[in-house]
Amino acid sequence: MMITMQGKSPVHQPVLLREMMEYLVPQNGDVFVDGTLGMGGAASLASEAIAPQGFFIGLDKDAESLDIARNNLKKVAGKKELVHTDFRDMKSVLDELEIHQADKIFLDLGISSFQLDQDTRGFSFDKEGPLDMRMDRSSGLTAADVVNKFPEKELADLIYLYGEERYSRRIAKRLVSLRDEKAFETTRELAEAVKGSLRGTVKPGHTRIHPATRTFQALRIYVNHELESLEIFLQGFVECLKPGGRIGIISFHSLEDRLVKTAFRREVGQCVCDAPVELCKCPKKVNIRLITRKPVIPAEDEIFDNPRSRSAKFRVAERVKSI
Repeated sequence: MMITMQGKSPVHQPVLLREMMEYLVPQNGDVFVDGTLGMGGAASLASEAIAPQGFFIGLDKDAESLDIARNNLKKVAGKKELVHTDFRDMKSVLDELEIHQADKIFLDLGISSFQLDQDTRGFSFDKEGPLDMRMDRSSGLTAADVVNKFPEKELADLIYLYGEERYSRRIAKRLVSLRDEKAFETTRELAEAVKGSLRGTVKPGHTRIHPATRTFQALRIYVNHELESLEIFLQGFVECLKPGGRIGIISFHSLEDRLVKTAFRREVGQCVCDAPVELCKCPKKVNIRLITRKPVIPAEDEIFDNPRSRSAKFRVAERVKSI
């Protein structure tokens, strides 16, 4: 996400914003739920589109981003409710508000540039900061806890699983060796250690992403239970939608996109277990129809303006109306 400054408050421009408005079609009177509110970039357009009779509900587990969103949305028209919680708890929030179901649901699963660029949050290997990486800093393990305390095999497994890092065992072995001398405290220390463990793995003339990219991704996903939250939400998202309502989800790496794709396949009545036909126990009940057969990706102009958008994939579905 790109960041601009308006006065003293940072404002982000979400990726695929035009496509979000085009495919979700927010309109006057809608109940619109943004489960990953961030600082309210998408929320401002959605809120204006559903005003004056609509109801915008924004969720985010990052309290700092939520505070900024409250400030950014003060002057935006329409009824709003902003809640400090994980989107996995969306159904509970809707029930507490006595709304129960929404017309539109939107998730942007990416980490914002605002979070990446804050050295105190510890998300970026490019900046010196504490090894934290928690979205909700009020509870839970930090990245430092994981790197300094997990057994070598468990550390290697999570780097492989969540970072899709082929050299995970090599990295974990070096991290454990170095932490015995001195515990890791900063992002720069960790990035340099990972980089050192991968010397010689890239052939001359071949380019590779920063050596620490996948390890940092793995730690962030693990610390914040990102895939767990997504899996829990996807198990029950249909119940959060009104018949005819639409859901749009933007993912940024294959692990997320695979979960979304599989969930959508399941809800359109397809088999997702890959078992022989006679053994398949998939419900095969048609709850949604796909609005996007293939994921929508950013246009060239958006990628040029915001290179971080290049890996975004947007999938949209609509709940079928009751028969």
